[in-house]
Amino acid sequence: MITAITVLVALGFLGWGFYRAIPFGKLGLVAWFQSVVLIAPWLLFFGLSIVGIYLNIVSVLFLFVLSTGLYIYLGNRLRSLAQTEALTRRASAIAHAQDVSQPTTSDDSENPADVTTAQTQATTADVQASDIIPIPAEDLKAIQSIFGIDTFFATETIPYQEGVILRGNLRGEADETIARLSERLLEKVGVSETDPQQPRYRLFLVEGQDSKPVVIVLPSSRDPQPSTVFQKGVAVLLFLATIAASLESGGLMLGFDFFTSPSRFAEVLPLATGILSVLIVHELGHWVLARRYNIRLSLPFLIPTWQIGSFGAITRFESVLPNRNTLFDIAIAGPAAGGILSLGMLVTGLLLSHKGSLFQVPTEFFQGSILVGTLTRVVLQESLQQSIVDVHPLVILGWLGLVITALNLLPAGQLDGGRIVQAIYGRKLAGRTTIASIVVLGLASIVNPLALYWAIVVLFLQRELERPSQNELTEPDDTRAALGLLALFLMIVTLLPLTPSLAGRLGIGS
Repeated sequence: MITAITVLVALGFLGWGFYRAIPFGKLGLVAWFQSVVLIAPWLLFFGLSIVGIYLNIVSVLFLFVLSTGLYIYLGNRLRSLAQTEALTRRASAIAHAQDVSQPTTSDDSENPADVTTAQTQATTADVQASDIIPIPAEDLKAIQSIFGIDTFFATETIPYQEGVILRGNLRGEADETIARLSERLLEKVGVSETDPQQPRYRLFLVEGQDSKPVVIVLPSSRDPQPSTVFQKGVAVLLFLATIAASLESGGLMLGFDFFTSPSRFAEVLPLATGILSVLIVHELGHWVLARRYNIRLSLPFLIPTWQIGSFGAITRFESVLPNRNTLFDIAIAGPAAGGILSLGMLVTGLLLSHKGSLFQVPTEFFQGSILVGTLTRVVLQESLQQSIVDVHPLVILGWLGLVITALNLLPAGQLDGGRIVQAIYGRKLAGRTTIASIVVLGLASIVNPLALYWAIVVLFLQRELERPSQNELTEPDDTRAALGLLALFLMIVTLLPLTPSLAGRLGIGS
C-alpha cells in the first residue's frame, strides 16, 4: 500500500508538472518530458514491484542507460529552444515596462527576503528612532544614481535601517540586471573599509508581496560572518564525538558494546570507517561545488548518534549566494555524492553476499525500506524466502549511508532537502514543507525514537530557511527541478518501509 501511494504521489507530481508546463508551450513540454524520462525507470521499477513483478539487474541497468541517453538528447534540445525563448522574453521585457507597484505593509525584518514585507513601515523616522545608524545621505544619493531605464527604473525609495528599499520596474533579465547594478554600485560607493575584498553595499533583487520586483541594498556588514574560533572548536569536538559514536555503532552491529571492550578496536574499525566515509564524501560534495562557485562554507557540525553513527552535519554558508541555482547545486551535491557511495556499497555488498557472510539478519530486516528491500529482492532473489539471510557488511553500511542521506534530504529548513525545495519552489513553499516535515517526524517518533531525536534537531537547529540569494527572482531550470524531484523521491522510498502484504508478494520472507 505504501509503495502504491508513493508511486501515485510521484505520478501526481508529474501531472502537476505537466499542468504547469502547458502555458510555456513547446519549451515547457520538452522540459516536462525530460523530467518524466529521468524518473521513469524508478516508477516502472516500483510500479511493477507492487504487482509482484521484479526486474533483474540487467533490465534495471538497461533502463537507466536508456533513460540517460534520452535525458541527454532532450537536454540538448531544451537548451536550443531555451536560447530562442530567452531572446524573445528579453525583447518583450525591454519593450513593455511593468506597471508601478503599490505600497504594502507588513512587519519589520533584517532578512533581505523579509524586508520586502516591511516597505511602508520602514520610514526614515522609524530608522532614526532605532539604534541602527541610518544610511548616510551621500550614500543614498549615490545608490539612487545607479538605476535607470536600461536596468531597473526606480519609482519609490524607502530608507530602511542601514540600507534602502527601491521599488520600480525591472527592464531586463534578472541576472544581467544584478551584474550591471552591482558593478555600478561598486563604482559609486567603493569597497568596505574593514574588508577591501568586499563591496561596501550588497544589492538584492527579490519579489515583493505584490509579486513585483524589489531591489534591496544593504551594507556588506550584514553578510554571513565567518565562524569564530569557538565555533570551529565545537565542530572539531563534534567530529571526535562522531568518531566515537561510529565505533559504538560498529560494536552494536557485531553484538557488543565497544566502550566496555575497547580492545576489540580492530573489529569495529572497518565498520566505523565505512560510516565516516559516507559522511566525509557527503561534505566533500558540498565543498567541491561551493569552491566552484567561490562560496565559503563553515566547518561541518556533525550530529553524532550511537544508533547509526551520525545523522549528518549542519553546514552554514559564510558567503552571500548569487542566485538560486547556486543554492540548489551546493545543496544537492552532498546527498548526490554520499548517496551514490552508499548505493554502491549496498549493491556491491549484495553481490558479495553468500552463505557464511559476516552478518546473519532476519528476512524481515529488509522490509524496513522500499528501496533497499526491492533492490535486495532483485539481487538475492530466492535467498530472501528464508528466515535468516547472510549478507556482506557493505550491505549494512550502504543501508546506513542511504538512511543518513535520506534524513538530510527531508524538505525542512536548512537541511539539504529544505535548501533544494527553497531553491526550486521558493521560500513560501519551503516554509510549508518545513512544518510538514516536523509534523511527520513527530508522528514517526511514535514507532521509532530516532525520528523524535531528528525532529528535535530540526526544530531547534535547522527549521529556519536559508538566507535569500542576491537574485531571488530567477528560478532554477527544469533540469535542476527534475533532479530535485528525483532526490526527494529517493528519500521517500528509502525511509518508508514495505508493508507485510507487499513484502509477501515480492517474496521477502518465508
